[in-house]
Amino acid sequence: MNKKLLWGLTAFLLLTASACQNPAKPTDASKSTAAGSTGSATGTANGNTQQNKPDAGTTTQQQENTAKSAEATPQPIPTAAPEAAPKKYKLNPKSYDIQPIDPSVTEKKMVLLTFDDGPKDKDMLDSMLNTLDKHHAKAIFFVNGYRVKQKPELLKLIHDRGQTIGNHSWDHIDLKKEGQEKVNQQIGDVQTIVKDVIGEVPRFFRPPFGSGGDLVKAKVKEENMLFMTWSNGSKDWEMSNKSNNPDQVVANVLEQLRPGSNILMHELPWTDKALDKLLTELEQKQYGFVDPSTIELTP
Repeated sequence: MNKKLLWGLTAFLLLTASACQNPAKPTDASKSTAAGSTGSATGTANGNTQQNKPDAGTTTQQQENTAKSAEATPQPIPTAAPEAAPKKYKLNPKSYDIQPIDPSVTEKKMVLLTFDDGPKDKDMLDSMLNTLDKHHAKAIFFVNGYRVKQKPELLKLIHDRGQTIGNHSWDHIDLKKEGQEKVNQQIGDVQTIVKDVIGEVPRFFRPPFGSGGDLVKAKVKEENMLFMTWSNGSKDWEMSNKSNNPDQVVANVLEQLRPGSNILMHELPWTDKALDKLLTELEQKQYGFVDPSTIELTP
């Protein structure tokens, strides 16, 4: 019994010793799997590193493209405010003639065309504006507030055709006979309605009947307007629908004509008929037409 145990123990010890001297080697498949796992891990790590690292060449190219794009994009150009017309003429406060500020550089043989008491009738007004355009002439249209209220589209027509708007009071009354409150209303209300219609206020004022005292002149100055009457009357207001003569309108103006004439006319049918002939004769006498925008507003 003891011998059998001894032999069994001896055999067990011999097998154990043999196993320790010859350990199992990994198979080729195991090696391949291990190597693949290692390579994959390394490749993934390297791939992540490469993806997260910025490419210096690409960044530089993007910066250049951005700069070129900025250069190519057109930048808005500031719009300059329209320049005011240079002032070439001034008003003689005594005669109300128009005179050159500097006679050595400005044409002296000029007249100022003005039309009072409008706006009235579209067809007549269109005809007068067409005649002015034909002769490349500018004029001041002195308007009444109550008429503007009735036909604001005619005021806009005058302005849109490049002519100048003047203030001729609201009701065409004799302002010299009125007190301060009435004077302020008659002048100020016209300023307001004209601005509402065309976006700017009149810069010229003519009192109805040429009658304006100190109160009127003070209000006109307060409103930054130039006060004027006239120096050459066409006398078209003395005619009527029953008795009128366009040729006489022309003759009346030519009879009083002189350099600087401030010509008073009205929006009347016979004046409309006379206008082309009048401007033609003035041109034949070598007269030009003052652009109101070139008149100095300080007398």
